[in-house]
Amino acid sequence: MIVYLNGEYMPAEQATISPLDRGFLFGDGIYDVTPSYAGRMVGLQLHMERMKNGLQSIGIDNPLSDNQWQDIAMNLSEKNGGQNLGIYFQVSRGNEGRRFHGFPANTKPTVLGMVIEIAPHPEVPDRKTKSGLRVISTEDLRWRHCDIKSTALLGNVLHFQESYELQRDETIMYNSYEELTEASCSNVFIVKDGVVATPTLDHQLLPGISRHMAIESMRADGTIEVQERVVTMSEVRNADEVWITNSSKHIAPVVELDGRPVGDGLVGPIWEKAMILYEAAKYDF
Repeated sequence: MIVYLNGEYMPAEQATISPLDRGFLFGDGIYDVTPSYAGRMVGLQLHMERMKNGLQSIGIDNPLSDNQWQDIAMNLSEKNGGQNLGIYFQVSRGNEGRRFHGFPANTKPTVLGMVIEIAPHPEVPDRKTKSGLRVISTEDLRWRHCDIKSTALLGNVLHFQESYELQRDETIMYNSYEELTEASCSNVFIVKDGVVATPTLDHQLLPGISRHMAIESMRADGTIEVQERVVTMSEVRNADEVWITNSSKHIAPVVELDGRPVGDGLVGPIWEKAMILYEAAKYDF
């Protein structure tokens, strides 16, 4: 694998970062991942805007221009075969030369770019052949700024591990009021009587790019009603369909929650229609 590190491209095994880097010591950084297929990026500008917003939220100056980020993304794709790749960017606050909690002044951020293999481009959506996911649910025990795509992902990792150890695909989470927040690495949608609902964006959940693209493509078409509102776990457990969205799975149907079937236990018709709309629009964002 060829990676980008602080202005240079090199084999991954040659890339080194100081143990005093604040990304390593404190998880003090922001990351984002953009899916690409044969060099075509899905929502790159949206991913870059989210990353810039995250950097601003934690007080790190964006080290590169939009054009530079785009050039690096394309170069990483080309240098790594240009097929089914997630383009991963991470920016930490950098290396001050000591371990100290307070933000350093005038420290140059550390910029890393690399690729992650992702599944092939989705086939034409067909609910009769699509395999659904089996997931579990648990109370959300993470920090109170889940809207920031921080590299400090221990809470997400621990929640994902709950499902992984049970040989399930994901963990759906809820707050102390039994209200849906998100999943460990995904946003969550439900469908009831043909109406799609997903939690309103706030500090409890990440503003997912695939979430945004799914909502906008459905609203642009106008044939599926979409609501952004509080969603209770009772609604989730009694939904006709449940979906999770992220940049690697796009829109993925859930067929089992906590050992019980979602709806009739099959991939639903609203998912198929939403996925067709998403596929038609995904390179337009």
